[in-house]
Amino acid sequence: MKQTAIVTGGSRGIGRAVAVRLAKDGMNLVINYRGNSAAAEETERLCRKLGAEVLLVQGDVSRAEDCEKLAAQAKEAFGRVDVLVNNAGITRDGLLARMTEEDFRAVLDVNLVGPWNMMKAVNRIMMKQRYGRIVNLSSVTGLMGNMGQTNYAAAKAGILGMTKSYAREVASRGITVNAVAPGFIDTDMTEAMPEGAKDKIVTGIPMGRTGKPEDVAEAVAFLASEQAGYITGEVLRVDGGMAM
Repeated sequence: MKQTAIVTGGSRGIGRAVAVRLAKDGMNLVINYRGNSAAAEETERLCRKLGAEVLLVQGDVSRAEDCEKLAAQAKEAFGRVDVLVNNAGITRDGLLARMTEEDFRAVLDVNLVGPWNMMKAVNRIMMKQRYGRIVNLSSVTGLMGNMGQTNYAAAKAGILGMTKSYAREVASRGITVNAVAPGFIDTDMTEAMPEGAKDKIVTGIPMGRTGKPEDVAEAVAFLASEQAGYITGEVLRVDGGMAM
């Protein structure tokens, strides 16, 4: 029986790369997206081309009811949920002195509360199966901090503590919970940065280059595999040595 994976924020960037990589591993995909239906449909096309069955589900992970519906639709469509990849995220950068409470809370709601909502939504399904692989997308920003990103850093650091805590709660039921912490990865978010700012960041990366979404997807796919069954509560950096 094929395994089923839910990927939140799967319409583009790292989320799309993860979905495609898991499709290569023979999994069926439930791809969540918030607003960009055209991009989500392109991810669906790429996964179907690899032989995966795909269910697209629109929803906002910061809303518990949307997450519950997402998990229920996945279970109804495929009978089980084997893998959850919490990838959905937003940024609203700004110096703390100028950042609004709305921008602070919005990032925490999507980037931290969202993964909590999704883990809670699949908890009963995975506990009953006595099997599950959960991979939460954190960031080296959660390890190092970054000027102008107090909200993002707080959320991504929070994911690390949440990952380790939930890993302890469910380990005896065959469920692993791990985190991947990407560094500077080429995505739509980073493309919007001024070239000078990018160059400055690259000088701080020992490998001397930015990463690709596929680099992150490979790490996620390993932690989502049956072979990674004795790894839990771990944080795997994919950053070219940036946070070494």
